Amino acid sequence: MKYRNSFFTVLCLSVCLLSCKQNNTAEFDSVAIGSGVEQTSGEFDKAGASRSNLDLAPTSTTKQIIQHTYYSLSYNEEYEQAEWVAYELKKENLKNNDFKRPYFIEDNKVSTGSADWRNYKKSGYDKGHLVPAADMELNLDSYNDTFLTSNISPQDHEFNAGIWNRLEQKVRFWAEKYNGVYVVTGGVLEPSLQTIGKDHVAVPKEFYKIILYPSGSNYKMIAFLIPNKASNKALFDYAVPVDVIEKKTGIDFFPALDDAIENKLEKEVDKHPWFIR
Repeated sequence: MKYRNSFFTVLCLSVCLLSCKQNNTAEFDSVAIGSGVEQTSGEFDKAGASRSNLDLAPTSTTKQIIQHTYYSLSYNEEYEQAEWVAYELKKENLKNNDFKRPYFIEDNKVSTGSADWRNYKKSGYDKGHLVPAADMELNLDSYNDTFLTSNISPQDHEFNAGIWNRLEQKVRFWAEKYNGVYVVTGGVLEPSLQTIGKDHVAVPKEFYKIILYPSGSNYKMIAFLIPNKASNKALFDYAVPVDVIEKKTGIDFFPALDDAIENKLEKEVDKHPWFIR
């Protein structure tokens, strides 16, 4: 626990510094990243929600970081979607409740306004969750929060129902196996993408997912970069160094990690710890 507590202490301090720089331009709520809410490793409130997502702090290219109770996101108005969503998926939060699917609604915490769900209507693309609804069946509030339009991105149906769904299931398997993992997900947002709807919601050509498991000094990290189209390939085939995704997106995903640890984890692809049972 000594190393893990140090990890979270460094992360919290880093995010506080980051948020101070962004304070004049970013919109934050009362428990936003860097607000000074204290959290120790693995602390959850009675509802099971992380008290603050201070332990996950990618940088934001837009400086519009939104803190929801169960996950955080960085909204990119130019592309009308989140450039990343980040959350901790704990083993005890994995539930299988039979909640009724709600309607998608706009995220009123996005100061510039999140895209209307009607942009997707007859577009040929799914309203693809970035934070999967199945990761958030802890309670009705956590589940409903995944149906905010800030948490969706246009996805090819065969991709969404196929290899992306397989990866989401694998992440839940790891969360149970390791008693919790940290997840960062988004589409690669870049100029000249196809758009849909009157709000011109960009259609990413690729989606990424990064998974981190910190346990003492034994960190594990793996990342996937997958084209937004049907694929029958193995997940192995899409594992990439985090550095590749950082170069494509301009985002530093774990800036508060010790530089030596971060550089080692992000430049390599070590599949072995993840794909053995």
